[in-house]
Amino acid sequence: MAKTLPTILVVDDEPHSVAAMRMALEDDFTILEAQDAAEAWALMEEHWVQVVVSDQRMPGKTGIELLTEIRDRWPETVRIIVTGYTETNDMIQAINEAGIYQFITKPWHPDHLLMAVRNAARLFELNRDHERMTLEMRYLGSSASAKLDERRRMLQAGLGFDKVLRGPHSSLNATIQLARQFASFDVPVLIQGEAGTGKTELARAMHYGSLRADRPFYELNCVGLPDEVLEVELFGIKRGAVQGLAQTKVGLLQKADRGTVFLNGVDALSPAMQIALLRVVTEGAYQPVGGRETLTSGARLITGAHRDPLDLMAEGTFRADLYYALAVTVLQVPPLRARQGDIALIAERFLHELASAHGKPARGFSPAALEFLESYDWPGNLPELKNEVTRMLILAQQVTLGPEIISRHILMAAPGDEGADRTATLVGALEGTLKDRVEVMEMRILRETLTRLKWNKSRAAAELGLSRVGLRAKLDRYGIEPHAVTEED
Repeated sequence: MAKTLPTILVVDDEPHSVAAMRMALEDDFTILEAQDAAEAWALMEEHWVQVVVSDQRMPGKTGIELLTEIRDRWPETVRIIVTGYTETNDMIQAINEAGIYQFITKPWHPDHLLMAVRNAARLFELNRDHERMTLEMRYLGSSASAKLDERRRMLQAGLGFDKVLRGPHSSLNATIQLARQFASFDVPVLIQGEAGTGKTELARAMHYGSLRADRPFYELNCVGLPDEVLEVELFGIKRGAVQGLAQTKVGLLQKADRGTVFLNGVDALSPAMQIALLRVVTEGAYQPVGGRETLTSGARLITGAHRDPLDLMAEGTFRADLYYALAVTVLQVPPLRARQGDIALIAERFLHELASAHGKPARGFSPAALEFLESYDWPGNLPELKNEVTRMLILAQQVTLGPEIISRHILMAAPGDEGADRTATLVGALEGTLKDRVEVMEMRILRETLTRLKWNKSRAAAELGLSRVGLRAKLDRYGIEPHAVTEED
């Protein structure tokens, strides 16, 4: 009996484009053709379609609008968009609103299109298999149900990029766009960014956005770990390799079992570990500690670096062959100070998660509090922001968190000051004459008011009951500048 081919719907108003896609796909799929959204919708009503490949620019509805409607009506159908236009806003809208599995830019190569559609069809079948497993295992025991729940959780996390919180104009969007394109391809990817910027979250999103989504995801941070520990964690260790070890310990490369291993901090690896990792990347081979046999790993390897490996290569501390083996592409994760428009969204999510975890009600932040949080540079990135939100939640006496409970160094740090700590004592502190002490308090009030009002001198002067000339005179007198650290409080 002949195998039924998956059905693919191609939507494009240009006949030559449709013909080219048909030629690339017809050996592997049953092809349906539509010239616009209305014709595509009619075909969707009549046929069981696994994958839709739509052009972006068409008469009437755009490809984004069509794929959004298809997602709402047939959520199991995998959606791909093809565009000859590279406007960032269009691509972000397509990804975030239509749940696009992948987008392909023109001119596309037939092999690239075929691989993308094959992967999309496999993802469709994987989700169908999951649904069948749910029905088959509904009445099985608790152990089997637990395994099924875990599988369901991972598959549902397949849209992991949606969990990377960001605004419509975030500097992270370009990185997410590139990560989506590489997620479904089994190639090494290097994620670079400062500590605490969310590299692990991005690696996890790539895993759950790939065909490995139903397999394990593991993360190992190399920073500060000696080679002996790294070898055991990554490669495992045989029983008897060290005194007192009664049984073999399985390493992450074996545990992952066709899943994904995210190795963070590879810029901190020793020369010996760089050689061992190079063998894993190029040959898929490694040896457990104390073992003689060579094992192979089917895990996908994604790596992270805090510092730029290119700089380390120039210094001679990072192998060039390892860098080029790890970095089919490099995903740059911007620091939090470069994502000012995202800070309010992230802080609100942290607050709601923490309020739920600690059982303390919280509605959100006041506008003034958010202004302070958005003005600070967060040198510690996401962990520092989460710690500050935790502190504010604990101190809060009302469900809306105001600026009065924000840490002083944040209140006193002007925008662009790299998160400088402003809590040190001013010259003279509270010692000296009454005049000296009054001047100290006046400087504190001027700095805090101008920071809160983002250096709007008209608003600051009105709030303090000063003229603009009087305010300028006081700023000159005390040497207070928007971006300069003068006397500290």
